[in-house]
Amino acid sequence: MAKILIIEDEAILAEMYKDKFSSANHKVILAYDAQEGFLMTKKHKPDLILLDILLPKEDGLSFLRKMRDDPEIKQIKVIAFSNYDVPETKTDAYKLGVEDYLIKTNYTPQEMIEKIERYLSK
Repeated sequence: MAKILIIEDEAILAEMYKDKFSSANHKVILAYDAQEGFLMTKKHKPDLILLDILLPKEDGLSFLRKMRDDPEIKQIKVIAFSNYDVPETKTDAYKLGVEDYLIKTNYTPQEMIEKIERYLSK
């Protein structure tokens, strides 16, 4: 069982993914913005973070920069998942060490779980 932190500001989407990953026997923690996500990352040390890029107040890239500067949590795997499909943003996310940058609308929830399972097993 892996511990997954989902940082997603759309509550309905966050809850749906929480239910799906919980059904796949994972422990799921939710955060609804980057600041809360950073606190939850420090507190729970998840095995993997699913990070939305467009978040209120502070975006996902800012979260990644702050996280990668913190020696305590910088090694945690991050998968960006967003509908923000801008090449420069993807490039920046990869430079900041995301494992993958997934466009939400390209995956069903089941496909997303299968994709995440592969990263958890690496």
